[in-house]
Amino acid sequence: MYKVFYSLSKSPFTKELKETDSYASTSFTEATAALEFLKKTRGMGLLTGEPGAGKTFALRVFAESLNPSLYKVMYFPLSTGTVMDFYRGLAISLGEEPKSRKVELFLQIQRAVESLFRERKITPVFILDEMQMAKDVFLNDLSLLFNFRMDSENPFILILAGLPYLRDRLMLNQNRPLAQRLMVRYKMEALTKDEVAGYIDHQMGVAGAKHPVFDESAKEAIAASSRGWPRLINNLATHSLIYGCQLKREQIDAEIIRLAAEELAM
Repeated sequence: MYKVFYSLSKSPFTKELKETDSYASTSFTEATAALEFLKKTRGMGLLTGEPGAGKTFALRVFAESLNPSLYKVMYFPLSTGTVMDFYRGLAISLGEEPKSRKVELFLQIQRAVESLFRERKITPVFILDEMQMAKDVFLNDLSLLFNFRMDSENPFILILAGLPYLRDRLMLNQNRPLAQRLMVRYKMEALTKDEVAGYIDHQMGVAGAKHPVFDESAKEAIAASSRGWPRLINNLATHSLIYGCQLKREQIDAEIIRLAAEELAM
C-alpha cells in the first residue's frame, strides 16, 4: 500500500535487493575487497560481524560475482549438526554419493575437491555461515579436512562466517591450528551516521522514489535508533513507511520514526 502512496516502483529495504544495487558503505566495500583477495590467493578466510551487519549479503554478492564455469559455490548456513552430517553434506554438494565411514568420507571429499580443481579447472568455494555455533570438534576437523598435500597448496576457497565471538573462539588453544591457516580476517562494522543517510537515500532511489521521502530529522532518528546496523535500518524504515502512509504524510519525519521504533521496541 505504501508503494502506491509514495509512488515507488518496488519495495525498498528488503532482502530481495539485487547484488548490483548494493550500497557501497566502508564496511561493505572492505569486506568485498577482503573476499576478492581470498579469491586470488585461495585458502581459508574469516568474516565476522554483529547480527544484521550484512555478512550474508556480502557473501551473496561475492558468490554472485564468481564465474560459474570457474567456481563451484557451496553454501552451508547451519553448523550445529554432527561432523558426519557436515561431511555428508560436503560430499553431496560435490556430486558424490557419501561413503558410510568417516575416514572414507574424508578421503572421498579430498579427492573430489582435487578432481574438481585439477581435472575440471574449477575452484570449489565453501561458505560456512553461522559458525559461532560450531562445536570445537567440528572446527578441529576443518583444519584436517582442508589440508592438501601436506599443507602445500589450497585447491579451494573456504569462508567461515559468524558473530564476533567466533573470532575469539578461534584464538583458543584447541582451535589455533585452524586460526593460523586463515588467509583473511575481516569484521564488518555498523554504518556511520552519514552512511545511514546515504543508505536510506540509495534504497529509496533504487525503489524509484521521485522526491525525498525521509527528511533529515528522520534519517538522524533512524541512525540513532538502529545504531547503524543495516537490518535494523531496514526494519525501522519499512515500518516508518507504513506509518507514514497510514497518516497520509508525504514526508516522514522524526516523529514517525519514533512511533515505528516504539512498535519495534528499539
